[in-house]
Amino acid sequence: MSSTVVHVLASTRADHGGTSRSVPALCEALDAEGVEVHLVTAVPADPAPDEEPILPGGDVHVHRIEEQTRLQRTLRSPLGFYRRLWSVVKDVQPDVIHDHGAWLPSNVVAAWVARRADVPLVVASRGMVTEWSLSHQAWKKQAAWHLYQKHVFRQASLFHATAPAEVEDLRALGMTQPIAVVPNGVEIAEALPDGPPTDGKRALFLSRIHPKKGLPMLLDAWADLRPEGWTLELVGPSENGHRAELEAQASDLGLDGDVVFSGPVPDADKWHKYAAADLFVLPTHSENFGIVVAEALAAEVPVLTTTGTPWQELEAHECGWWVAPEPEAIRDALATALRQSDATRTAMGRRGRELVTSTYTWRAVGERMRRAYEWLLGAGASRPSFIRESGSLH
Repeated sequence: MSSTVVHVLASTRADHGGTSRSVPALCEALDAEGVEVHLVTAVPADPAPDEEPILPGGDVHVHRIEEQTRLQRTLRSPLGFYRRLWSVVKDVQPDVIHDHGAWLPSNVVAAWVARRADVPLVVASRGMVTEWSLSHQAWKKQAAWHLYQKHVFRQASLFHATAPAEVEDLRALGMTQPIAVVPNGVEIAEALPDGPPTDGKRALFLSRIHPKKGLPMLLDAWADLRPEGWTLELVGPSENGHRAELEAQASDLGLDGDVVFSGPVPDADKWHKYAAADLFVLPTHSENFGIVVAEALAAEVPVLTTTGTPWQELEAHECGWWVAPEPEAIRDALATALRQSDATRTAMGRRGRELVTSTYTWRAVGERMRRAYEWLLGAGASRPSFIRESGSLH
Protein backbone atom coordinates (compact mmCIF):
# COMPACT_ATOMS: atom_id res chain seq x y z
CA MET A 1 0.00 0.00 0.00
CA SER A 2 1.34 3.40 -1.00
CA SER A 3 0.34 6.24 1.32
CA THR A 4 0.74 10.00 1.42
CA VAL A 5 1.83 11.58 4.71
CA VAL A 6 2.24 15.24 5.64
CA HIS A 7 4.75 15.87 8.43
CA VAL A 8 4.47 19.07 10.49
CA LEU A 9 7.51 20.43 12.31
CA ALA A 10 7.85 23.88 13.86
CA SER A 11 11.50 24.30 12.89
CA THR A 12 14.36 22.52 11.15
CA ARG A 13 16.94 25.08 12.23
CA ALA A 14 20.32 23.49 12.92
CA ASP A 15 20.52 25.10 16.37
CA HIS A 16 17.16 23.72 17.54
CA GLY A 17 18.30 20.30 18.68
CA GLY A 18 17.92 16.68 17.67
CA THR A 19 14.32 16.83 16.41
CA SER A 20 15.36 19.35 13.74
CA ARG A 21 17.69 16.66 12.40
CA SER A 22 15.77 13.46 13.06
CA VAL A 23 12.47 14.47 11.44
CA PRO A 24 14.02 15.37 8.04
CA ALA A 25 15.96 12.09 8.21
CA LEU A 26 12.73 10.20 8.98
CA CYS A 27 11.12 11.86 5.97
CA GLU A 28 13.97 10.64 3.76
CA ALA A 29 13.69 7.12 5.19
CA LEU A 30 9.94 7.02 4.50
CA ASP A 31 10.53 8.31 0.98
CA ALA A 32 12.90 5.37 0.44
CA GLU A 33 10.07 3.07 1.61
CA GLY A 34 7.76 4.34 -1.14
CA VAL A 35 5.72 6.73 1.00
CA GLU A 36 4.84 10.07 -0.60
CA VAL A 37 6.18 12.50 2.01
CA HIS A 38 5.49 16.20 2.47
CA LEU A 39 7.16 18.32 5.17
CA VAL A 40 5.64 21.63 6.28
CA THR A 41 8.06 23.66 8.38
CA ALA A 42 9.05 27.22 9.24
CA VAL A 43 12.43 28.55 8.16
CA PRO A 44 14.04 31.94 8.89
CA ALA A 45 13.99 34.29 5.90
CA ASP A 46 17.58 35.41 6.51
CA PRO A 47 19.23 32.77 8.71
CA ALA A 48 22.48 33.25 10.57
CA PRO A 49 25.10 30.55 9.87
CA ASP A 50 24.02 28.41 12.84
CA GLU A 51 20.30 28.84 11.95
CA GLU A 52 20.45 27.22 8.51
CA PRO A 53 17.56 24.76 8.15
CA ILE A 54 18.25 21.05 7.77
CA LEU A 55 15.93 19.94 4.99
CA PRO A 56 15.37 16.44 3.60
CA GLY A 57 16.54 15.34 0.19
CA GLY A 58 15.32 12.63 -2.14
CA ASP A 59 11.78 13.08 -3.43
CA VAL A 60 10.46 14.61 -0.20
CA HIS A 61 8.25 17.64 -0.90
CA VAL A 62 9.26 20.53 1.39
CA HIS A 63 6.78 23.35 1.97
CA ARG A 64 8.48 26.28 3.70
CA ILE A 65 6.92 29.05 5.74
CA GLU A 66 9.33 31.96 5.88
CA GLU A 67 9.58 33.78 9.20
CA GLN A 68 10.13 37.45 8.44
CA THR A 69 10.08 39.01 11.90
CA ARG A 70 11.12 38.29 15.48
CA LEU A 71 7.45 38.03 16.47
CA GLN A 72 6.83 35.43 13.78
CA ARG A 73 9.79 33.41 15.05
CA THR A 74 8.45 33.58 18.59
CA LEU A 75 5.01 32.36 17.56
CA ARG A 76 6.29 29.95 14.88
CA SER A 77 4.11 31.78 12.34
CA PRO A 78 0.75 30.26 13.39
CA LEU A 79 -1.29 32.04 10.72
CA GLY A 80 1.28 31.24 8.06
CA PHE A 81 1.39 27.65 9.24
CA TYR A 82 -2.37 27.33 9.05
CA ARG A 83 -2.65 28.79 5.56
CA ARG A 84 0.23 26.76 4.17
CA LEU A 85 -0.70 23.49 5.83
CA TRP A 86 -4.35 23.76 4.79
CA SER A 87 -3.25 24.54 1.23
CA VAL A 88 -0.96 21.51 1.15
CA VAL A 89 -3.59 19.20 2.64
CA LYS A 90 -6.26 20.35 0.18
CA ASP A 91 -3.84 19.81 -2.69
CA VAL A 92 -2.30 16.43 -1.85
CA GLN A 93 -5.20 14.79 0.05
CA PRO A 94 -2.94 12.94 2.54
CA ASP A 95 -3.80 9.71 4.29
CA VAL A 96 -2.11 10.85 7.53
CA ILE A 97 -0.88 14.06 9.18
CA HIS A 98 2.13 13.37 11.41
CA ASP A 99 2.80 16.21 13.88
CA HIS A 100 6.03 16.53 15.87
CA GLY A 101 6.47 18.18 19.27
CA ALA A 102 4.23 19.81 21.84
CA TRP A 103 3.40 23.20 23.39
CA LEU A 104 3.79 25.10 20.09
CA PRO A 105 1.20 26.86 17.89
CA SER A 106 2.21 24.57 15.00
CA ASN A 107 0.90 21.58 17.00
CA VAL A 108 -2.49 23.25 17.42
CA VAL A 109 -2.56 24.09 13.71
CA ALA A 110 -1.81 20.47 12.76
CA ALA A 111 -4.73 19.28 14.89
CA TRP A 112 -7.09 21.94 13.48
CA VAL A 113 -6.24 21.03 9.90
CA ALA A 114 -6.46 17.27 10.55
CA ARG A 115 -9.91 17.72 12.08
CA ARG A 116 -11.12 20.01 9.29
CA ALA A 117 -9.85 17.63 6.59
CA ASP A 118 -10.99 14.50 8.47
CA VAL A 119 -7.48 13.00 8.28
CA PRO A 120 -6.00 10.75 11.01
CA LEU A 121 -3.51 12.57 13.23
CA VAL A 122 -0.28 10.93 14.43
CA VAL A 123 1.44 12.83 17.24
CA ALA A 124 5.10 12.48 18.20
CA SER A 125 5.67 14.22 21.54
CA ARG A 126 9.45 14.20 20.96
CA GLY A 127 10.44 14.18 24.62
CA MET A 128 8.38 17.22 25.50
CA VAL A 129 6.20 15.50 28.12
CA THR A 130 8.88 13.88 30.27
CA GLU A 131 8.81 14.56 34.00
CA TRP A 132 11.74 16.99 33.64
CA SER A 133 10.18 18.81 30.69
CA LEU A 134 6.85 19.20 32.48
CA SER A 135 8.59 20.65 35.53
CA HIS A 136 10.50 23.20 33.41
CA GLN A 137 8.36 26.37 33.19
CA ALA A 138 5.65 24.28 34.83
CA TRP A 139 3.03 27.00 35.21
CA LYS A 140 3.16 27.83 31.49
CA LYS A 141 2.76 24.20 30.54
CA GLN A 142 -0.09 23.66 32.96
CA ALA A 143 -1.91 26.59 31.35
CA ALA A 144 -1.10 25.36 27.84
CA TRP A 145 -2.24 21.84 28.75
CA HIS A 146 -5.71 23.00 29.74
CA LEU A 147 -5.99 25.57 26.95
CA TYR A 148 -4.99 23.42 23.98
CA GLN A 149 -2.37 20.69 24.36
CA LYS A 150 -4.60 18.05 25.96
CA HIS A 151 -7.12 18.55 23.15
CA VAL A 152 -4.39 18.04 20.54
CA PHE A 153 -3.27 14.83 22.25
CA ARG A 154 -6.81 13.51 22.65
CA GLN A 155 -7.40 13.97 18.93
CA ALA A 156 -4.47 11.70 18.01
CA SER A 157 -5.38 8.40 16.38
CA LEU A 158 -1.86 7.10 17.07
CA PHE A 159 1.11 8.34 19.06
CA HIS A 160 4.70 7.96 17.89
CA ALA A 161 7.20 7.42 20.72
CA THR A 162 10.93 7.16 20.11
CA ALA A 163 11.52 5.09 23.27
CA PRO A 164 9.47 2.93 25.69
CA ALA A 165 9.81 5.59 28.41
CA GLU A 166 7.70 7.93 26.28
CA VAL A 167 4.89 5.39 26.39
CA GLU A 168 4.86 5.73 30.18
CA ASP A 169 4.93 9.54 29.92
CA LEU A 170 1.88 9.55 27.63
CA ARG A 171 -0.04 7.03 29.74
CA ALA A 172 0.67 9.17 32.83
CA LEU A 173 -1.12 12.02 31.06
CA GLY A 174 -4.17 9.83 30.57
CA MET A 175 -3.62 9.06 26.89
CA THR A 176 -5.12 5.67 26.01
CA GLN A 177 -4.55 5.54 22.24
CA PRO A 178 -2.18 3.04 20.59
CA ILE A 179 1.48 4.10 20.63
CA ALA A 180 4.02 3.09 17.99
CA VAL A 181 7.53 2.83 19.44
CA VAL A 182 9.77 3.82 16.54
CA PRO A 183 13.25 5.04 17.52
CA ASN A 184 15.35 7.60 15.72
CA GLY A 185 18.04 6.33 13.43
CA VAL A 186 21.61 7.35 12.79
CA GLU A 187 23.65 7.78 9.64
CA ILE A 188 26.39 5.17 9.75
CA ALA A 189 29.45 5.82 7.61
CA GLU A 190 31.18 2.87 6.01
CA ALA A 191 34.55 4.30 7.03
CA LEU A 192 35.16 6.52 10.04
CA PRO A 193 37.16 9.74 9.54
CA ASP A 194 40.44 10.34 11.28
CA GLY A 195 40.20 12.69 14.22
CA PRO A 196 42.52 15.70 14.50
CA PRO A 197 45.66 15.06 16.52
CA THR A 198 45.20 15.75 20.22
CA ASP A 199 47.42 15.80 23.25
CA GLY A 200 46.38 13.14 25.73
CA LYS A 201 42.89 11.70 26.11
CA ARG A 202 39.66 13.53 25.33
CA ALA A 203 36.16 13.26 26.80
CA LEU A 204 33.53 14.81 24.54
CA PHE A 205 30.11 16.37 25.08
CA LEU A 206 28.36 17.32 21.81
CA SER A 207 24.86 18.73 22.04
CA ARG A 208 23.06 21.97 22.88
CA ILE A 209 24.54 23.88 25.82
CA HIS A 210 21.26 23.89 27.73
CA PRO A 211 20.37 23.53 31.44
CA LYS A 212 18.63 20.20 30.88
CA LYS A 213 21.88 18.63 29.69
CA GLY A 214 23.28 18.44 33.23
CA LEU A 215 26.63 20.07 32.48
CA PRO A 216 27.09 21.70 35.91
CA MET A 217 27.16 18.17 37.38
CA LEU A 218 29.76 17.13 34.82
CA LEU A 219 32.01 20.11 35.61
CA ASP A 220 31.76 19.39 39.35
CA ALA A 221 32.67 15.75 38.73
CA TRP A 222 35.61 16.73 36.52
CA ALA A 223 36.87 19.10 39.21
CA ASP A 224 36.62 16.37 41.86
CA LEU A 225 38.53 13.86 39.74
CA ARG A 226 40.96 16.13 37.87
CA PRO A 227 42.04 13.23 35.61
CA GLU A 228 45.66 13.52 34.56
CA GLY A 229 46.23 13.59 30.82
CA TRP A 230 42.55 14.16 29.96
CA THR A 231 40.73 17.14 28.44
CA LEU A 232 36.96 17.69 28.56
CA GLU A 233 35.60 19.29 25.38
CA LEU A 234 32.10 20.80 25.28
CA VAL A 235 30.78 21.27 21.74
CA GLY A 236 27.47 22.83 20.74
CA PRO A 237 25.43 26.03 20.51
CA SER A 238 24.65 27.91 23.72
CA GLU A 239 21.04 28.59 24.69
CA ASN A 240 19.95 31.47 26.92
CA GLY A 241 23.50 32.34 27.95
CA HIS A 242 24.15 28.94 29.58
CA ARG A 243 27.68 28.67 28.16
CA ALA A 244 28.72 31.84 29.99
CA GLU A 245 27.39 30.35 33.24
CA LEU A 246 29.38 27.17 32.67
CA GLU A 247 32.55 29.07 31.77
CA ALA A 248 32.24 30.99 35.05
CA GLN A 249 31.72 27.72 36.93
CA ALA A 250 34.75 26.12 35.25
CA SER A 251 36.88 29.12 36.17
CA ASP A 252 35.68 29.07 39.78
CA LEU A 253 36.56 25.36 39.95
CA GLY A 254 40.06 26.00 38.61
CA LEU A 255 39.46 24.08 35.39
CA ASP A 256 40.95 26.63 32.99
CA GLY A 257 42.87 24.63 30.41
CA ASP A 258 41.28 21.34 31.44
CA VAL A 259 37.88 22.16 29.88
CA VAL A 260 37.51 23.46 26.31
CA PHE A 261 34.37 25.21 25.03
CA SER A 262 34.40 24.79 21.25
CA GLY A 263 31.03 26.23 20.24
CA PRO A 264 28.81 24.75 17.53
CA VAL A 265 30.23 22.74 14.63
CA PRO A 266 28.66 22.00 11.23
CA ASP A 267 27.19 18.55 10.80
CA ALA A 268 29.95 17.70 8.32
CA ASP A 269 32.59 18.29 11.00
CA LYS A 270 31.01 16.58 13.98
CA TRP A 271 32.29 13.15 12.99
CA HIS A 272 35.85 14.43 13.31
CA LYS A 273 35.00 15.42 16.89
CA TYR A 274 33.70 11.93 17.60
CA ALA A 275 36.77 10.39 15.97
CA ALA A 276 39.08 12.38 18.25
CA ALA A 277 37.21 11.34 21.42
CA ASP A 278 38.11 8.52 23.80
CA LEU A 279 34.85 8.85 25.77
CA PHE A 280 31.48 10.49 25.11
CA VAL A 281 29.53 11.99 28.03
CA LEU A 282 25.88 13.11 28.05
CA PRO A 283 24.89 13.85 31.69
CA THR A 284 21.39 14.90 30.72
CA HIS A 285 18.32 15.17 32.92
CA SER A 286 15.97 14.20 30.10
CA GLU A 287 16.07 13.03 26.46
CA ASN A 288 13.37 11.31 24.45
CA PHE A 289 16.06 9.46 22.47
CA GLY A 290 19.52 11.05 22.52
CA ILE A 291 20.65 10.94 18.90
CA VAL A 292 24.19 11.96 19.92
CA VAL A 293 24.48 8.74 21.92
CA ALA A 294 23.75 6.73 18.78
CA GLU A 295 26.21 8.85 16.79
CA ALA A 296 28.99 8.37 19.33
CA LEU A 297 28.41 4.60 19.35
CA ALA A 298 28.43 4.57 15.54
CA ALA A 299 31.84 6.28 15.76
CA GLU A 300 33.05 3.49 18.10
CA VAL A 301 33.24 5.74 21.16
CA PRO A 302 32.06 4.33 24.53
CA VAL A 303 29.31 6.41 26.14
CA LEU A 304 28.49 7.57 29.66
CA THR A 305 24.94 8.84 29.95
CA THR A 306 22.03 8.86 32.37
CA THR A 307 18.73 7.16 33.01
CA GLY A 308 17.21 10.37 31.66
CA THR A 309 17.83 8.72 28.26
CA PRO A 310 16.42 5.39 27.00
CA TRP A 311 19.91 3.90 26.55
CA GLN A 312 19.87 1.05 29.08
CA GLU A 313 21.28 -1.06 26.24
CA LEU A 314 24.69 0.48 26.93
CA GLU A 315 25.21 -1.78 29.91
CA ALA A 316 23.52 -4.84 28.41
CA HIS A 317 25.88 -4.61 25.41
CA GLU A 318 28.90 -3.53 27.51
CA CYS A 319 29.52 -0.38 25.50
CA GLY A 320 28.98 2.29 28.16
CA TRP A 321 27.52 3.42 31.48
CA TRP A 322 23.87 4.27 32.24
CA VAL A 323 23.49 5.97 35.61
CA ALA A 324 21.13 8.23 37.52
CA PRO A 325 21.29 11.96 36.60
CA GLU A 326 22.73 12.77 40.01
CA PRO A 327 26.13 14.28 40.92
CA GLU A 328 27.51 11.30 42.85
CA ALA A 329 26.41 8.74 40.27
CA ILE A 330 27.92 10.75 37.43
CA ARG A 331 31.19 11.27 39.31
CA ASP A 332 31.54 7.58 40.17
CA ALA A 333 30.75 6.42 36.62
CA LEU A 334 33.12 9.00 35.18
CA ALA A 335 35.89 7.78 37.48
CA THR A 336 35.29 4.21 36.30
CA ALA A 337 35.24 5.22 32.63
CA LEU A 338 38.42 7.27 32.85
CA ARG A 339 40.47 4.49 34.42
CA GLN A 340 39.68 1.93 31.71
CA SER A 341 42.56 0.86 29.51
CA ASP A 342 42.77 1.92 25.87
CA ALA A 343 42.10 -1.68 24.84
CA THR A 344 38.96 -1.87 26.98
CA ARG A 345 37.55 1.39 25.62
CA THR A 346 38.33 0.27 22.05
CA ALA A 347 36.48 -3.00 22.57
CA MET A 348 33.53 -1.15 24.11
CA GLY A 349 33.44 1.19 21.11
CA ARG A 350 33.32 -1.72 18.67
CA ARG A 351 30.45 -3.31 20.56
CA GLY A 352 28.63 0.02 20.48
CA ARG A 353 28.94 0.29 16.72
CA GLU A 354 27.62 -3.27 16.36
CA LEU A 355 24.58 -2.33 18.49
CA VAL A 356 23.76 0.72 16.38
CA THR A 357 24.26 -0.95 13.01
CA SER A 358 22.00 -3.84 14.02
CA THR A 359 19.14 -1.73 15.42
CA TYR A 360 19.23 1.98 14.59
CA THR A 361 19.70 2.35 10.84
CA TRP A 362 17.33 4.79 9.14
CA ARG A 363 16.33 2.02 6.74
CA ALA A 364 14.96 -0.05 9.64
CA VAL A 365 13.28 3.01 11.17
CA GLY A 366 11.59 3.97 7.89
CA GLU A 367 10.29 0.44 7.40
CA ARG A 368 8.84 0.36 10.91
CA MET A 369 7.12 3.75 10.55
CA ARG A 370 5.65 2.74 7.19
CA ARG A 371 4.18 -0.39 8.80
CA ALA A 372 2.67 1.77 11.58
CA TYR A 373 0.89 3.94 8.99
CA GLU A 374 -0.38 0.85 7.16
CA TRP A 375 -1.76 -0.61 10.37
CA LEU A 376 -3.44 2.69 11.27
CA LEU A 377 -5.06 2.87 7.84
CA GLY A 378 -6.31 -0.70 8.02
CA ALA A 379 -3.90 -2.18 5.51
CA GLY A 380 -1.86 -4.22 7.98
CA ALA A 381 -2.92 -7.82 8.64
CA SER A 382 -2.30 -7.54 12.39
CA ARG A 383 -0.96 -5.10 14.93
CA PRO A 384 2.86 -4.99 14.77
CA SER A 385 4.57 -5.87 18.04
CA PHE A 386 6.11 -2.39 18.35
CA ILE A 387 2.66 -0.78 18.58
CA ARG A 388 1.46 -0.74 22.18
CA GLU A 389 -2.24 -1.40 22.54
CA SER A 390 -4.72 1.20 23.75
CA GLY A 391 -4.07 1.96 27.40
CA SER A 392 -1.17 -0.53 27.60
CA LEU A 393 2.43 0.05 28.64
CA HIS A 394 3.58 -3.21 27.00
